[in-house]
Amino acid sequence: MKERLRAQLLAAVQDLLSQAELSCEGIPPFALDVPRNPEHGDFASNAALLLAKALRRSPRQVAEQLAQVLLRTCDFLAEVEVAGPGFLNFRLGRASWHTLLARILAEGESFGVSRSGEDAAAQVEFVSANPTGPLTLGHGRQAVLGDAIARLLTATGYRVTREYYFNDAGRQMRVLGASVKARYLEELGRAAPPPAACLADAEAEWPTLLGGLPVVFPRDGYQGDYIRDLALQLLEQHGEALIDEPEDGLFRAHAQQCIFGEIRATLTALGIHFDVYYTETSLAENGKTEAVMRALREKDLVYDADGAVWLRATALGLPRDRVLVKRTGESTYLLPDIAYHCEKFRRGFELVVDVQGADHIEQFPYVKEAVSALGFDGGRVELVMHQFVTLTRGGEQVKQSTRRASYVTVDELLSEIGSDVFRFFMIQRKADGHLDFDLDLAAETDWKKNPAYYLQYAHARACSIERKARELGALLPASGRLNAAPLELPEELDLLRKLGEFPEVVAGAAAAREPHHIAYYLRELAGLWHPYVQDGVRHRVLSDDAALSQARLALVAAVRTVFANGLALLGIRAPEQM
Repeated sequence: MKERLRAQLLAAVQDLLSQAELSCEGIPPFALDVPRNPEHGDFASNAALLLAKALRRSPRQVAEQLAQVLLRTCDFLAEVEVAGPGFLNFRLGRASWHTLLARILAEGESFGVSRSGEDAAAQVEFVSANPTGPLTLGHGRQAVLGDAIARLLTATGYRVTREYYFNDAGRQMRVLGASVKARYLEELGRAAPPPAACLADAEAEWPTLLGGLPVVFPRDGYQGDYIRDLALQLLEQHGEALIDEPEDGLFRAHAQQCIFGEIRATLTALGIHFDVYYTETSLAENGKTEAVMRALREKDLVYDADGAVWLRATALGLPRDRVLVKRTGESTYLLPDIAYHCEKFRRGFELVVDVQGADHIEQFPYVKEAVSALGFDGGRVELVMHQFVTLTRGGEQVKQSTRRASYVTVDELLSEIGSDVFRFFMIQRKADGHLDFDLDLAAETDWKKNPAYYLQYAHARACSIERKARELGALLPASGRLNAAPLELPEELDLLRKLGEFPEVVAGAAAAREPHHIAYYLRELAGLWHPYVQDGVRHRVLSDDAALSQARLALVAAVRTVFANGLALLGIRAPEQM
Protein backbone atom coordinates (compact mmCIF):
# COMPACT_ATOMS: atom_id res chain seq x y z
CA MET A 1 0.00 0.00 0.00
CA LYS A 2 2.83 2.36 0.79
CA GLU A 3 4.40 2.11 -2.65
CA ARG A 4 1.03 2.61 -4.29
CA LEU A 5 0.49 5.77 -2.23
CA ARG A 6 4.04 6.96 -2.95
CA ALA A 7 3.44 6.64 -6.70
CA GLN A 8 0.23 8.66 -6.46
CA LEU A 9 1.88 11.31 -4.29
CA LEU A 10 4.78 11.59 -6.74
CA ALA A 11 2.29 12.04 -9.61
CA ALA A 12 0.52 14.80 -7.66
CA VAL A 13 3.83 16.55 -6.99
CA GLN A 14 4.75 16.39 -10.67
CA ASP A 15 1.34 17.80 -11.56
CA LEU A 16 1.84 20.83 -9.28
CA LEU A 17 5.32 21.48 -10.68
CA SER A 18 4.05 21.23 -14.26
CA GLN A 19 1.24 23.70 -13.53
CA ALA A 20 3.84 26.12 -12.20
CA GLU A 21 5.95 25.51 -15.33
CA LEU A 22 8.77 24.10 -13.23
CA SER A 23 10.99 21.16 -14.10
CA CYS A 24 10.05 17.83 -12.61
CA GLU A 25 13.69 16.77 -12.61
CA GLY A 26 15.44 16.64 -9.27
CA ILE A 27 12.30 16.36 -7.16
CA PRO A 28 13.52 16.28 -3.55
CA PRO A 29 13.25 12.80 -1.97
CA PHE A 30 10.25 13.28 0.27
CA ALA A 31 9.51 10.95 3.18
CA LEU A 32 6.48 8.71 3.42
CA ASP A 33 6.50 6.95 6.77
CA VAL A 34 4.25 5.23 9.26
CA PRO A 35 3.71 7.73 12.10
CA ARG A 36 4.65 6.65 15.59
CA ASN A 37 1.37 8.06 16.83
CA PRO A 38 -1.56 6.16 15.23
CA GLU A 39 -3.70 9.29 15.62
CA HIS A 40 -1.65 10.85 12.84
CA GLY A 41 -2.98 8.36 10.30
CA ASP A 42 -1.58 5.40 8.42
CA PHE A 43 1.16 7.34 6.64
CA ALA A 44 2.67 10.83 6.84
CA SER A 45 4.75 12.87 4.37
CA ASN A 46 6.83 16.04 4.35
CA ALA A 47 6.50 16.52 0.57
CA ALA A 48 4.80 19.93 0.86
CA LEU A 49 7.54 21.33 3.09
CA LEU A 50 10.18 20.40 0.53
CA LEU A 51 8.26 21.87 -2.43
CA ALA A 52 7.18 25.16 -0.86
CA LYS A 53 10.29 27.15 -1.77
CA ALA A 54 10.26 26.11 -5.45
CA LEU A 55 6.52 26.83 -5.76
CA ARG A 56 6.83 30.13 -3.80
CA ARG A 57 3.92 29.21 -1.58
CA SER A 58 3.57 28.36 2.08
CA PRO A 59 3.97 24.67 2.95
CA ARG A 60 0.36 24.51 4.15
CA GLN A 61 -0.90 25.89 0.83
CA VAL A 62 1.11 23.28 -1.06
CA ALA A 63 -0.12 20.56 1.29
CA GLU A 64 -3.75 21.56 0.78
CA GLN A 65 -3.33 21.45 -3.01
CA LEU A 66 -1.72 18.02 -2.84
CA ALA A 67 -4.50 16.80 -0.55
CA GLN A 68 -7.18 17.91 -3.02
CA VAL A 69 -5.45 16.13 -5.92
CA LEU A 70 -4.94 12.91 -3.95
CA LEU A 71 -8.49 12.73 -2.65
CA ARG A 72 -9.71 13.15 -6.21
CA THR A 73 -7.41 10.56 -7.77
CA CYS A 74 -6.96 7.92 -5.04
CA ASP A 75 -10.02 5.84 -4.33
CA PHE A 76 -8.18 3.97 -1.59
CA LEU A 77 -7.76 7.09 0.58
CA ALA A 78 -10.39 7.81 3.20
CA GLU A 79 -8.85 11.04 4.47
CA VAL A 80 -5.91 13.38 3.83
CA GLU A 81 -5.18 15.81 6.67
CA VAL A 82 -2.90 18.84 6.61
CA ALA A 83 -1.12 19.03 9.96
CA GLY A 84 1.29 21.42 11.65
CA PRO A 85 3.41 23.55 9.31
CA GLY A 86 2.44 21.48 6.27
CA PHE A 87 2.69 17.76 6.92
CA LEU A 88 0.32 15.43 5.11
CA ASN A 89 -1.34 12.68 7.13
CA PHE A 90 -3.05 9.91 5.17
CA ARG A 91 -5.73 7.49 6.29
CA LEU A 92 -6.53 4.60 4.03
CA GLY A 93 -10.01 3.25 3.61
CA ARG A 94 -10.85 -0.06 5.25
CA ALA A 95 -11.21 -1.67 1.83
CA SER A 96 -7.53 -0.98 1.12
CA TRP A 97 -6.47 -3.19 4.00
CA HIS A 98 -8.92 -5.84 2.91
CA THR A 99 -7.31 -5.79 -0.54
CA LEU A 100 -3.92 -6.23 1.10
CA LEU A 101 -5.20 -9.35 2.86
CA ALA A 102 -6.13 -10.91 -0.47
CA ARG A 103 -2.70 -10.04 -1.83
CA ILE A 104 -0.90 -11.79 1.04
CA LEU A 105 -2.95 -14.93 0.53
CA ALA A 106 -2.33 -14.85 -3.21
CA GLU A 107 1.43 -14.32 -2.95
CA GLY A 108 2.06 -16.67 -0.04
CA GLU A 109 5.79 -17.43 0.27
CA SER A 110 6.53 -14.66 -2.24
CA PHE A 111 5.01 -11.93 -0.09
CA GLY A 112 7.86 -9.60 0.78
CA VAL A 113 10.04 -10.72 -2.13
CA SER A 114 11.13 -8.10 -4.67
CA ARG A 115 13.41 -7.74 -7.69
CA SER A 116 15.20 -4.57 -6.61
CA GLY A 117 18.56 -6.35 -6.92
CA GLU A 118 17.87 -6.79 -10.65
CA ASP A 119 19.56 -10.20 -10.74
CA ALA A 120 22.96 -8.67 -9.93
CA ALA A 121 25.72 -11.07 -8.82
CA ALA A 122 26.53 -10.58 -5.15
CA GLN A 123 29.10 -12.29 -2.98
CA VAL A 124 28.78 -12.46 0.80
CA GLU A 125 31.97 -13.54 2.55
CA PHE A 126 31.54 -14.50 6.18
CA VAL A 127 32.84 -16.66 9.03
CA SER A 128 36.23 -17.12 7.31
CA ALA A 129 37.69 -18.47 10.55
CA ASN A 130 41.09 -20.11 10.29
CA PRO A 131 40.81 -23.81 11.20
CA THR A 132 42.69 -23.53 14.47
CA GLY A 133 39.87 -24.58 16.79
CA PRO A 134 36.10 -24.86 17.24
CA LEU A 135 33.86 -21.95 16.30
CA THR A 136 33.45 -19.51 19.18
CA LEU A 137 30.61 -17.11 19.92
CA GLY A 138 32.10 -14.37 17.73
CA HIS A 139 32.27 -16.77 14.81
CA GLY A 140 28.72 -17.85 15.57
CA ARG A 141 27.43 -14.29 15.46
CA GLN A 142 29.17 -13.71 12.15
CA ALA A 143 27.83 -16.96 10.71
CA VAL A 144 24.24 -16.10 11.52
CA LEU A 145 24.63 -12.47 10.43
CA GLY A 146 26.24 -13.36 7.10
CA ASP A 147 23.68 -16.05 6.33
CA ALA A 148 20.77 -13.71 7.10
CA ILE A 149 22.25 -11.00 4.87
CA ALA A 150 22.60 -13.54 2.07
CA ARG A 151 18.96 -14.56 2.54
CA LEU A 152 17.82 -10.93 2.43
CA LEU A 153 19.81 -10.22 -0.73
CA THR A 154 18.32 -13.30 -2.36
CA ALA A 155 14.84 -12.18 -1.35
CA THR A 156 15.41 -8.83 -3.04
CA GLY A 157 16.58 -10.17 -6.37
CA TYR A 158 20.35 -10.74 -6.11
CA ARG A 159 22.15 -13.87 -7.26
CA VAL A 160 24.09 -14.59 -4.11
CA THR A 161 27.25 -16.61 -3.59
CA ARG A 162 28.10 -17.48 0.00
CA GLU A 163 31.85 -17.70 0.42
CA TYR A 164 34.23 -18.81 3.18
CA TYR A 165 37.86 -17.64 2.94
CA PHE A 166 40.60 -18.72 5.29
CA ASN A 167 44.32 -18.28 5.71
CA ASP A 168 45.90 -21.71 5.50
CA ALA A 169 49.45 -20.46 4.97
CA GLY A 170 50.17 -18.11 7.84
CA ARG A 171 51.63 -18.06 11.29
CA GLN A 172 48.48 -19.22 13.07
CA MET A 173 48.54 -22.47 11.14
CA ARG A 174 52.19 -23.05 11.99
CA VAL A 175 51.44 -22.43 15.65
CA LEU A 176 48.62 -24.98 15.34
CA GLY A 177 50.99 -27.62 13.95
CA ALA A 178 53.56 -26.83 16.62
CA SER A 179 50.94 -27.16 19.36
CA VAL A 180 49.87 -30.59 18.11
CA LYS A 181 53.48 -31.79 17.86
CA ALA A 182 54.21 -30.60 21.39
CA ARG A 183 51.27 -32.68 22.68
CA TYR A 184 52.37 -35.63 20.56
CA LEU A 185 55.85 -35.54 22.07
CA GLU A 186 54.40 -35.03 25.50
CA GLU A 187 52.39 -38.24 25.13
CA LEU A 188 55.61 -40.04 24.18
CA GLY A 189 57.51 -38.57 27.14
CA ARG A 190 59.96 -36.92 24.77
CA ALA A 191 61.37 -33.41 24.88
CA ALA A 192 59.91 -31.06 22.32
CA PRO A 193 62.55 -29.18 20.33
CA PRO A 194 61.80 -25.48 19.80
CA PRO A 195 59.74 -25.27 16.57
CA ALA A 196 61.43 -23.36 13.81
CA ALA A 197 59.18 -20.39 13.34
CA CYS A 198 57.34 -19.30 16.40
CA LEU A 199 57.86 -21.23 19.63
CA ALA A 200 58.96 -19.79 22.93
CA ASP A 201 62.08 -20.87 24.79
CA ALA A 202 62.29 -23.15 27.84
CA GLU A 203 60.62 -20.39 29.86
CA ALA A 204 57.33 -21.11 28.14
CA GLU A 205 54.16 -20.40 30.07
CA TRP A 206 53.68 -23.87 31.50
CA PRO A 207 56.50 -26.32 30.72
CA THR A 208 56.02 -29.81 32.14
CA LEU A 209 58.66 -32.37 33.04
CA LEU A 210 58.53 -35.85 31.58
CA GLY A 211 61.40 -38.10 32.52
CA GLY A 212 63.33 -35.02 33.58
CA LEU A 213 63.04 -33.44 30.14
CA PRO A 214 61.11 -30.20 29.56
CA VAL A 215 58.29 -30.38 27.04
CA VAL A 216 58.32 -26.90 25.54
CA PHE A 217 54.88 -25.69 24.53
CA PRO A 218 54.43 -22.60 22.34
CA ARG A 219 53.93 -19.53 24.47
CA ASP A 220 50.98 -18.57 22.29
CA GLY A 221 50.04 -22.13 21.33
CA TYR A 222 46.56 -23.58 21.25
CA GLN A 223 45.86 -25.26 24.57
CA GLY A 224 42.46 -26.90 24.24
CA ASP A 225 41.77 -30.56 24.83
CA TYR A 226 41.10 -30.88 21.11
CA ILE A 227 44.85 -30.38 20.49
CA ARG A 228 45.66 -33.38 22.66
CA ASP A 229 42.94 -35.38 20.87
CA LEU A 230 44.56 -34.59 17.53
CA ALA A 231 47.96 -35.65 18.87
CA LEU A 232 46.52 -38.92 20.17
CA GLN A 233 44.99 -39.63 16.77
CA LEU A 234 48.39 -39.25 15.13
CA LEU A 235 50.02 -41.36 17.82
CA GLU A 236 47.48 -44.11 17.22
CA GLN A 237 47.99 -43.97 13.46
CA HIS A 238 51.78 -43.56 13.33
CA GLY A 239 53.21 -44.48 16.71
CA GLU A 240 56.64 -42.92 17.26
CA ALA A 241 57.34 -42.50 13.55
CA LEU A 242 56.56 -38.77 13.61
CA ILE A 243 59.16 -37.74 16.19
CA ASP A 244 61.30 -36.07 13.52
CA GLU A 245 58.35 -34.89 11.42
CA PRO A 246 58.34 -31.07 11.12
CA GLU A 247 55.47 -29.39 12.94
CA ASP A 248 54.55 -27.59 9.71
CA GLY A 249 54.00 -30.88 7.88
CA LEU A 250 51.71 -33.72 8.84
CA PHE A 251 50.94 -32.25 12.25
CA ARG A 252 49.51 -29.11 10.72
CA ALA A 253 47.82 -30.87 7.81
CA HIS A 254 46.06 -33.37 10.08
CA ALA A 255 44.91 -30.64 12.47
CA GLN A 256 43.64 -28.44 9.66
CA GLN A 257 41.67 -31.24 8.02
CA CYS A 258 40.05 -32.42 11.26
CA ILE A 259 39.24 -28.99 12.66
CA PHE A 260 37.85 -27.72 9.39
CA GLY A 261 35.66 -30.79 9.16
CA GLU A 262 34.27 -29.97 12.60
CA ILE A 263 33.71 -26.34 11.59
CA ARG A 264 31.70 -27.44 8.57
CA ALA A 265 29.66 -29.79 10.76
CA THR A 266 28.91 -26.91 13.14
CA LEU A 267 27.79 -24.70 10.26
CA THR A 268 25.57 -27.48 8.96
CA ALA A 269 23.98 -27.75 12.41
CA LEU A 270 23.26 -24.01 12.15
CA GLY A 271 21.60 -24.53 8.77
CA ILE A 272 24.38 -22.65 6.96
CA HIS A 273 25.98 -23.76 3.72
CA PHE A 274 28.68 -22.18 1.58
CA ASP A 275 28.90 -22.21 -2.18
CA VAL A 276 32.66 -21.61 -2.26
CA TYR A 277 35.56 -22.31 0.11
CA TYR A 278 38.55 -20.18 -0.87
CA THR A 279 42.05 -20.47 0.59
CA GLU A 280 45.06 -18.19 0.75
CA THR A 281 47.35 -20.90 -0.63
CA SER A 282 45.31 -21.04 -3.83
CA LEU A 283 46.06 -17.36 -4.41
CA ALA A 284 49.79 -17.99 -4.12
CA GLU A 285 49.76 -21.21 -6.13
CA ASN A 286 47.88 -19.53 -9.00
CA GLY A 287 50.21 -16.52 -9.03
CA LYS A 288 47.47 -14.10 -7.96
CA THR A 289 49.36 -12.67 -4.99
CA GLU A 290 52.53 -12.13 -7.01
CA ALA A 291 50.54 -10.49 -9.82
CA VAL A 292 49.00 -8.00 -7.40
CA MET A 293 52.43 -7.14 -6.01
CA ARG A 294 53.72 -6.45 -9.54
CA ALA A 295 50.68 -4.31 -10.35
CA LEU A 296 51.15 -2.25 -7.20
CA ARG A 297 54.85 -1.73 -8.00
CA GLU A 298 54.01 -0.59 -11.50
CA LYS A 299 51.78 2.09 -9.99
CA ASP A 300 54.54 3.13 -7.55
CA LEU A 301 52.39 2.05 -4.63
CA VAL A 302 55.03 -0.28 -3.19
CA TYR A 303 58.48 0.47 -1.75
CA ASP A 304 61.18 -1.37 0.19
CA ALA A 305 62.36 -0.18 3.60
CA ASP A 306 63.90 -1.79 6.70
CA GLY A 307 64.06 -5.14 4.95
CA ALA A 308 60.29 -5.19 4.38
CA VAL A 309 57.97 -4.36 1.49
CA TRP A 310 55.47 -1.57 2.18
CA LEU A 311 52.21 -0.39 0.64
CA ARG A 312 52.44 3.35 -0.03
CA ALA A 313 48.99 3.79 1.52
CA THR A 314 49.45 7.48 2.32
CA ALA A 315 49.43 8.11 -1.44
CA LEU A 316 45.90 6.65 -1.40
CA GLY A 317 44.75 9.06 1.30
CA LEU A 318 45.16 6.63 4.20
CA PRO A 319 46.79 7.64 7.49
CA ARG A 320 49.90 5.45 7.33
CA ASP A 321 51.79 3.03 5.12
CA ARG A 322 51.42 -0.69 5.84
CA VAL A 323 53.75 -3.68 5.52
CA LEU A 324 52.88 -6.12 2.74
CA VAL A 325 55.83 -8.49 3.16
CA LYS A 326 57.77 -8.78 6.40
CA ARG A 327 61.55 -8.88 6.56
CA THR A 328 61.27 -12.66 7.04
CA GLY A 329 59.84 -12.88 3.52
CA GLU A 330 56.39 -13.82 4.78
CA SER A 331 53.45 -11.72 3.61
CA THR A 332 51.12 -10.04 6.05
CA TYR A 333 47.39 -10.62 5.83
CA LEU A 334 47.03 -7.43 3.79
CA LEU A 335 48.65 -8.63 0.56
CA PRO A 336 46.57 -11.80 0.04
CA ASP A 337 43.45 -9.88 1.12
CA ILE A 338 44.04 -7.36 -1.67
CA ALA A 339 44.63 -10.18 -4.16
CA TYR A 340 41.52 -12.00 -2.99
CA HIS A 341 39.31 -8.94 -3.45
CA CYS A 342 40.70 -8.32 -6.91
CA GLU A 343 39.70 -11.89 -7.73
CA LYS A 344 36.19 -11.23 -6.47
CA PHE A 345 35.74 -8.60 -9.15
CA ARG A 346 37.42 -10.71 -11.82
CA ARG A 347 34.89 -13.43 -11.04
CA GLY A 348 32.10 -11.03 -11.97
CA PHE A 349 30.59 -9.97 -8.66
CA GLU A 350 28.79 -6.64 -8.83
CA LEU A 351 28.34 -6.39 -5.07
CA VAL A 352 30.84 -7.66 -2.48
CA VAL A 353 29.82 -7.81 1.17
CA ASP A 354 32.48 -8.64 3.75
CA VAL A 355 31.07 -9.65 7.13
CA GLN A 356 33.88 -9.31 9.66
CA GLY A 357 34.54 -8.75 13.32
CA ALA A 358 35.47 -5.40 14.82
CA ASP A 359 39.14 -6.43 14.86
CA HIS A 360 39.21 -6.14 11.04
CA ILE A 361 37.89 -2.60 10.80
CA GLU A 362 41.34 -1.01 10.62
CA GLN A 363 42.49 -3.17 7.68
CA PHE A 364 39.37 -2.86 5.52
CA PRO A 365 40.05 0.68 4.15
CA TYR A 366 43.50 -0.44 2.99
CA VAL A 367 42.06 -3.34 1.03
CA LYS A 368 39.34 -1.17 -0.46
CA GLU A 369 41.67 1.64 -1.56
CA ALA A 370 44.28 -0.74 -2.96
CA VAL A 371 41.64 -2.57 -4.99
CA SER A 372 40.40 0.77 -6.32
CA ALA A 373 43.94 1.81 -7.25
CA LEU A 374 44.26 -1.39 -9.28
CA GLY A 375 41.30 -0.41 -11.44
CA PHE A 376 38.37 -2.07 -9.69
CA ASP A 377 35.34 -0.32 -8.23
CA GLY A 378 36.12 -0.36 -4.53
CA GLY A 379 32.84 1.41 -3.91
CA ARG A 380 31.09 -1.90 -4.52
CA VAL A 381 32.91 -3.49 -1.57
CA GLU A 382 31.00 -3.15 1.68
CA LEU A 383 32.03 -3.99 5.21
CA VAL A 384 29.42 -5.23 7.66
CA MET A 385 31.22 -5.08 10.97
CA HIS A 386 29.98 -6.84 14.08
CA GLN A 387 31.06 -6.31 17.64
CA PHE A 388 32.10 -8.99 20.07
CA VAL A 389 29.87 -11.29 22.07
CA THR A 390 29.96 -11.81 25.81
CA LEU A 391 28.21 -14.68 27.52
CA THR A 392 26.43 -14.31 30.85
CA ARG A 393 25.18 -17.08 33.04
CA GLY A 394 23.55 -16.53 36.41
CA GLY A 395 24.00 -12.79 35.95
CA GLU A 396 27.78 -13.10 35.69
CA GLN A 397 29.99 -12.86 32.63
CA VAL A 398 31.70 -16.07 31.55
CA LYS A 399 35.38 -15.30 31.00
CA GLN A 400 36.71 -16.63 27.73
CA SER A 401 40.12 -16.97 26.08
CA THR A 402 40.55 -18.45 22.63
CA ARG A 403 44.24 -19.29 23.04
CA ARG A 404 43.70 -21.04 26.36
CA ALA A 405 40.55 -22.70 25.01
CA SER A 406 38.63 -21.49 28.04
CA TYR A 407 35.57 -20.57 26.04
CA VAL A 408 32.09 -21.80 25.23
CA THR A 409 31.88 -23.12 21.70
CA VAL A 410 28.99 -22.80 19.26
CA ASP A 411 28.54 -26.57 19.45
CA GLU A 412 28.10 -26.44 23.23
CA LEU A 413 25.42 -23.76 22.96
CA LEU A 414 23.65 -25.58 20.16
CA SER A 415 23.43 -28.71 22.30
CA GLU A 416 21.96 -26.65 25.13
CA ILE A 417 19.54 -24.27 23.42
CA GLY A 418 19.22 -25.43 19.80
CA SER A 419 19.86 -23.72 16.49
CA ASP A 420 16.69 -21.59 16.35
CA VAL A 421 17.24 -19.89 19.70
CA PHE A 422 20.95 -19.47 19.00
CA ARG A 423 20.26 -17.81 15.66
CA PHE A 424 17.65 -15.46 17.05
CA PHE A 425 19.83 -14.30 19.93
CA MET A 426 22.70 -13.66 17.52
CA ILE A 427 20.58 -11.64 15.10
CA GLN A 428 18.22 -9.70 17.37
CA ARG A 429 20.60 -6.77 17.93
CA LYS A 430 22.30 -4.39 15.52
CA ALA A 431 25.56 -5.92 14.33
CA ASP A 432 27.84 -3.04 15.28
CA GLY A 433 26.57 -3.06 18.85
CA HIS A 434 28.03 -5.21 21.60
CA LEU A 435 25.99 -8.39 22.17
CA ASP A 436 25.43 -9.77 25.64
CA PHE A 437 24.26 -13.36 25.17
CA ASP A 438 22.09 -14.17 28.20
CA LEU A 439 22.30 -17.93 28.41
CA ASP A 440 19.69 -18.17 31.16
CA LEU A 441 17.15 -16.36 28.98
CA ALA A 442 18.14 -18.41 25.92
CA ALA A 443 17.57 -21.62 27.88
CA GLU A 444 14.15 -20.43 29.11
CA THR A 445 11.37 -22.71 27.87
CA ASP A 446 8.45 -20.36 28.60
CA TRP A 447 7.42 -18.84 25.28
CA LYS A 448 6.35 -15.64 26.99
CA LYS A 449 9.91 -15.10 28.27
CA ASN A 450 12.12 -16.49 25.52
CA PRO A 451 11.97 -14.05 22.55
CA ALA A 452 12.72 -16.76 19.99
CA TYR A 453 9.88 -18.97 21.21
CA TYR A 454 7.66 -15.88 21.40
CA LEU A 455 7.90 -15.58 17.62
CA GLN A 456 7.75 -19.29 16.85
CA TYR A 457 4.68 -19.72 19.04
CA ALA A 458 2.94 -16.92 17.15
CA HIS A 459 3.25 -19.00 13.99
CA ALA A 460 2.27 -22.20 15.79
CA ARG A 461 -0.88 -20.52 17.16
CA ALA A 462 -1.99 -19.56 13.68
CA CYS A 463 -1.41 -23.15 12.52
CA SER A 464 -3.37 -24.45 15.49
CA ILE A 465 -6.39 -22.33 14.57
CA GLU A 466 -6.25 -23.58 10.99
CA ARG A 467 -6.01 -27.20 12.16
CA LYS A 468 -9.09 -26.66 14.32
CA ALA A 469 -10.92 -25.16 11.36
CA ARG A 470 -10.11 -28.20 9.22
CA GLU A 471 -11.27 -30.55 11.99
CA LEU A 472 -14.60 -28.70 12.09
CA GLY A 473 -14.93 -28.85 8.34
CA ALA A 474 -14.58 -25.11 7.88
CA LEU A 475 -13.63 -23.95 4.41
CA LEU A 476 -10.24 -22.25 4.48
CA PRO A 477 -10.22 -18.91 2.64
CA ALA A 478 -8.85 -18.38 -0.85
CA SER A 479 -7.64 -15.02 -2.12
CA GLY A 480 -9.88 -15.10 -5.20
CA ARG A 481 -13.19 -15.24 -3.32
CA LEU A 482 -12.30 -13.47 -0.10
CA ASN A 483 -14.77 -11.15 1.61
CA ALA A 484 -12.73 -9.36 4.25
CA ALA A 485 -15.35 -6.69 4.98
CA PRO A 486 -16.25 -8.21 8.40
CA LEU A 487 -12.77 -7.32 9.66
CA GLU A 488 -13.58 -3.95 11.16
CA LEU A 489 -12.28 -4.04 14.73
CA PRO A 490 -9.41 -1.58 15.39
CA GLU A 491 -7.10 -4.40 16.50
CA GLU A 492 -7.81 -6.29 13.25
CA LEU A 493 -6.98 -3.23 11.17
CA ASP A 494 -3.82 -2.73 13.28
CA LEU A 495 -2.76 -6.26 12.40
CA LEU A 496 -3.41 -5.62 8.73
CA ARG A 497 -1.40 -2.39 8.82
CA LYS A 498 1.51 -4.20 10.43
CA LEU A 499 1.32 -7.03 7.89
CA GLY A 500 1.40 -4.42 5.14
CA GLU A 501 4.74 -3.10 6.39
CA PHE A 502 6.54 -6.39 5.79
CA PRO A 503 7.70 -5.85 2.16
CA GLU A 504 9.16 -2.46 3.04
CA VAL A 505 10.90 -3.86 6.14
CA VAL A 506 12.46 -6.63 4.04
CA ALA A 507 13.63 -4.17 1.37
CA GLY A 508 15.04 -1.80 3.98
CA ALA A 509 16.82 -4.55 5.92
CA ALA A 510 18.37 -5.88 2.72
CA ALA A 511 19.51 -2.44 1.52
CA ALA A 512 21.05 -1.61 4.90
CA ARG A 513 22.46 -5.15 5.37
CA GLU A 514 20.75 -5.15 8.77
CA PRO A 515 18.78 -8.35 9.45
CA HIS A 516 17.90 -7.25 12.98
CA HIS A 517 15.12 -5.12 11.49
CA ILE A 518 13.31 -8.35 10.60
CA ALA A 519 13.61 -9.52 14.21
CA TYR A 520 12.28 -6.19 15.50
CA TYR A 521 9.37 -6.29 13.07
CA LEU A 522 8.38 -9.85 13.97
CA ARG A 523 8.38 -8.99 17.67
CA GLU A 524 6.08 -6.04 17.00
CA LEU A 525 3.77 -8.24 14.92
CA ALA A 526 3.74 -10.89 17.64
CA GLY A 527 2.93 -8.16 20.16
CA LEU A 528 -0.29 -7.50 18.24
CA TRP A 529 -1.07 -11.12 17.42
CA HIS A 530 -0.75 -12.82 20.79
CA PRO A 531 -3.23 -10.50 22.57
CA TYR A 532 -5.64 -10.86 19.66
CA VAL A 533 -5.61 -14.65 19.92
CA GLN A 534 -5.78 -14.66 23.72
CA ASP A 535 -9.04 -12.68 23.70
CA GLY A 536 -11.06 -15.68 22.64
CA VAL A 537 -14.38 -13.97 23.24
CA ARG A 538 -14.05 -10.74 21.31
CA HIS A 539 -11.81 -12.25 18.65
CA ARG A 540 -13.25 -15.72 18.30
CA VAL A 541 -12.21 -16.96 14.88
CA LEU A 542 -14.61 -19.87 14.42
CA SER A 543 -18.21 -18.98 15.17
CA ASP A 544 -21.74 -19.33 13.82
CA ASP A 545 -21.15 -16.25 11.70
CA ALA A 546 -19.77 -17.88 8.54
CA ALA A 547 -18.72 -14.62 6.88
CA LEU A 548 -16.86 -13.41 9.96
CA SER A 549 -15.20 -16.80 10.42
CA GLN A 550 -14.00 -16.78 6.82
CA ALA A 551 -12.61 -13.25 7.14
CA ARG A 552 -10.82 -14.05 10.40
CA LEU A 553 -9.44 -17.29 9.00
CA ALA A 554 -8.01 -15.21 6.17
CA LEU A 555 -6.36 -12.94 8.75
CA VAL A 556 -4.96 -16.02 10.51
CA ALA A 557 -3.53 -17.30 7.22
CA ALA A 558 -1.95 -13.93 6.46
CA VAL A 559 -0.35 -13.75 9.89
CA ARG A 560 0.98 -17.30 9.52
CA THR A 561 2.38 -16.43 6.09
CA VAL A 562 4.26 -13.36 7.26
CA PHE A 563 5.69 -15.10 10.32
CA ALA A 564 6.84 -18.01 8.17
CA ASN A 565 8.41 -15.69 5.60
CA GLY A 566 10.07 -13.50 8.22
CA LEU A 567 11.48 -16.39 10.24
CA ALA A 568 12.80 -17.97 7.04
CA LEU A 569 14.79 -14.80 6.34
CA LEU A 570 16.46 -15.27 9.73
CA GLY A 571 17.04 -18.96 9.11
CA ILE A 572 14.69 -19.92 11.95
CA ARG A 573 12.11 -22.71 11.72
CA ALA A 574 8.41 -21.83 11.76
CA PRO A 575 6.94 -24.77 13.73
CA GLU A 576 3.31 -25.75 13.29
CA GLN A 577 2.97 -26.76 16.93
CA MET A 578 4.94 -26.26 20.13
